[in-house]
Amino acid sequence: MSLLLGEIVAALGGELLGDAEMVVERLAPLAAAGPAAISFLSHPRYRKELLASRAGCVIVAPSMRDEATARGACLVVDDPYLYFARLTQLWKARHSPAQPPGIHPSAVVDAGAHVDATAVIGPLCVVERGARIGAGTVLKSRVTVSEDCVIGDRCLLHPGVVIGADGFGLAPHEGAWVKIEQLGAVRIGNDVEIGANTCIDRGALEDTVLEDGVKLDNLIQIGHNVRVGRNTAMAGCVGVAGSADIGAHCTIGGGAVVLGHLKLADGVHVSAATVVTRSILKPGQYTGVFPIDDNAAWERNAATLRHLHQLRERLRALEKQAASGLTP
Repeated sequence: MSLLLGEIVAALGGELLGDAEMVVERLAPLAAAGPAAISFLSHPRYRKELLASRAGCVIVAPSMRDEATARGACLVVDDPYLYFARLTQLWKARHSPAQPPGIHPSAVVDAGAHVDATAVIGPLCVVERGARIGAGTVLKSRVTVSEDCVIGDRCLLHPGVVIGADGFGLAPHEGAWVKIEQLGAVRIGNDVEIGANTCIDRGALEDTVLEDGVKLDNLIQIGHNVRVGRNTAMAGCVGVAGSADIGAHCTIGGGAVVLGHLKLADGVHVSAATVVTRSILKPGQYTGVFPIDDNAAWERNAATLRHLHQLRERLRALEKQAASGLTP
């Protein structure tokens, strides 16, 4: 499998400083790239790796042109990371042809479901009554789309995804639990990607909604009646509790948790392992992670945290005395 540098430039653009006839046999990170590989430099802090790299060609920003050309062949583009992403798409399209549309013989599709003729339904998938699968959407193996759930166009659902299982709705009664039937569905927009073994619960009364362009990593739980805005992305093991409303263009780091019935504004970015316990109504970066430390120091700090309320009250009392002119 290979491409010529000239073929890459013809397909994706960019300024090539080097031999257009160079054969590219693989895509590789800077540190591991050999003379037949193409790599990229996404940030100037990796310039030492650039100078040490044996890559046959490196994709760089205009600011790194001189250093890159001193090392060897390079492709100069405005956004190296974006260019590399498009290069991976070109590489896959050339060397791994897309699966033809159709329904795998082992899949189970209810007669009352609608699957677009251009969709791909992979091995052992289940598409239940009333479900709708849009144009160009791909369901990898063992995906379940429950009754009345809707998936838009050009979506990609990785193995083990479950769309439309019952939300976690229970009413306490005399020491036991009474199930609240989940009467809503799940509606997923266009160009959504959902990672392996991620679960998106159906709504209790209204639908759970993922808008266009949402990207979810593996092992994510989306509770019932959640709404996720356009082009929001979540990393692995995020948990979003029921009825949370997450805005557009947000990012949520791995292992973070958003509690139920909270609202996140557009453009909110939550760091990994953060627990969001209140609504966030202004865009920005938010972090709530207790820093790692050696255990003895961590225990001392945790003990101090337990007394913060008492310290606050003492401080308020002292400020009140100072304001009134009294001596403690």
